[in-house]
Amino acid sequence: MAESVQSVLVPASQVAREVEVQKAPNGVSYGAYGETTIPAHELDRMVQAVPVSIAGALTRKTYYFVPLAMSESRPDGRGNSTDSPSHRGASEATLVASTYSPELVDQSICHRNVALDGIDGVFISTRLLSDRFALAFEFFINVGHAFVDAVGVPASFTELVWNQALADVRGETSQDAWESRNLSLAAGSIDGKARIDEKAKTNYIESAFSDAVAIYQLSLSVDFDYSELREREYPLLAPQALAERLRLVAKLFPPNPKYEFAIRYRRRA
Repeated sequence: MAESVQSVLVPASQVAREVEVQKAPNGVSYGAYGETTIPAHELDRMVQAVPVSIAGALTRKTYYFVPLAMSESRPDGRGNSTDSPSHRGASEATLVASTYSPELVDQSICHRNVALDGIDGVFISTRLLSDRFALAFEFFINVGHAFVDAVGVPASFTELVWNQALADVRGETSQDAWESRNLSLAAGSIDGKARIDEKAKTNYIESAFSDAVAIYQLSLSVDFDYSELREREYPLLAPQALAERLRLVAKLFPPNPKYEFAIRYRRRA
């Protein structure tokens, strides 16, 4: 069994050489490798949902959709491992499974970032994500973080989201945003004025913005209910507050042709 599992593993660098990379009309570079189970037309539509004004910041990124991706250091037959795979900035080599394997699922991770020749490769594990919704959100979260890393956060969004935090709007859009928001305001006050942890504030605003960009793109690609984003660890951001963020993001980064942005507080019958 160990030999059969090993036989389906390929270095990510080799996958990058073998895959025929496509460039979507919006400029995003991507490719598929192995038994991803994603129909080509669905993958194309998901990638093309990235607005052109966002895609312009992703010129150094290539997205590889693969069945499973993992670090080279994997548990041995006794369940021992020398490390834990990291989502971002992993230093050890990345391996890709060309097919789905139950033996490799527990060792895989949603995505791995790999430095390739002149580009940053993002290897997304399609078979680790349960459905089209989860896959799309994983892709768009990666796009959101990459955009923030390259461009930063617009001043208009910073003003909006910080005013919401000061107004103690309920909930947030991710664990990172929730924790950093609380940390930024946890320093107490002096003479009635809040003391702000500036580092935590920056982390909060960046997290909230990348979340909003991801949710906005998700809404262009998939018809979903906001409650599907709910997590147990933190309360989900109040719908009206999220709508304000998404409307601003849509204004800053209009949808591509054939994509529509809409907020509906109740589903159509």
